[in-house]
Amino acid sequence: MQDEFFTKKRCDRCGGSLDGGRMMSRFNTDCICIRCAEAEKSHPRYREAVEAELAEIRRGNYNFKGIGYDGGKADGKH
Repeated sequence: MQDEFFTKKRCDRCGGSLDGGRMMSRFNTDCICIRCAEAEKSHPRYREAVEAELAEIRRGNYNFKGIGYDGGKADGKH
């Protein structure tokens, strides 16, 4: 069974096409387009999200659900 991440056609955040590439959000388990991933970097809590994810990976947790995404200034709308 193939992971849904690889078969999705639309960005979970903006609804745009994933044909140009996809990433997992640093904040949650959303499958997002490259434009939303770039926009996410300007979120005021981005560094916190990255550090939390890395800390969990170091603990052996490869299924970390993230710190949550509240939209912040990087709402991904485009």
